[in-house]
Amino acid sequence: MKKVSWRWLFPILFMALVGCTGIPVREAVKVDMGTPVGKIEGNQFTGLRYPFNVSAPLNWKITTEIPSFLEELGYEKAGLEESEVFIFNPGTQSNIQIDFVPAGRYSKFSQESIEWLTTAASGGLMEELKEEHGKDLQITLGPTDRISLKGAPYAAEKYATYAIQGVTWKRGWIYAFSEPYQIFILYMILEKEGTRDRQDMRTILDSFEVISKK
Repeated sequence: MKKVSWRWLFPILFMALVGCTGIPVREAVKVDMGTPVGKIEGNQFTGLRYPFNVSAPLNWKITTEIPSFLEELGYEKAGLEESEVFIFNPGTQSNIQIDFVPAGRYSKFSQESIEWLTTAASGGLMEELKEEHGKDLQITLGPTDRISLKGAPYAAEKYATYAIQGVTWKRGWIYAFSEPYQIFILYMILEKEGTRDRQDMRTILDSFEVISKK
């Protein structure tokens, strides 16, 4: 099985948004990697290294450690190490990853550019899935939607659905920006009758909030 990382999502990210000349739009972002990622109290995560909070339903688990089953699903460990927090349903393996990346000094953002890059990521995902599961894999892409994330002025979401060995998965990605951070949220939902994973995922995303330092 070919191992993949979330970085496949935005292969042109750093070229599309970074200019080489001109006036910087922000100071260089300094992140203290010695600061703990965050603290977990019950099913509430409070970020310390990056300013965000998120919570999950009681039957889900929040952790800063990489769940072993994600590698079994095809993710590369090095790529998973880029994420700050993982939230998953132990019973179904539906999961969500959240990652913050400091924006470059010259990077400029708008809702239009966020949506364009979110759409452009589709090609990378389809290529990876067909390489891993065969070129005949049927993949259905959903629309690129502007979404609301608390504390993030620009955000967009897109997803793909496909079936492997009779199991249907919905695999989505969210790209957002909240000064001075780019935000990547990846999720996989087991689309199975009788489960509440789709509703639970919306609950998790509704709880996500970037906290202003001002």
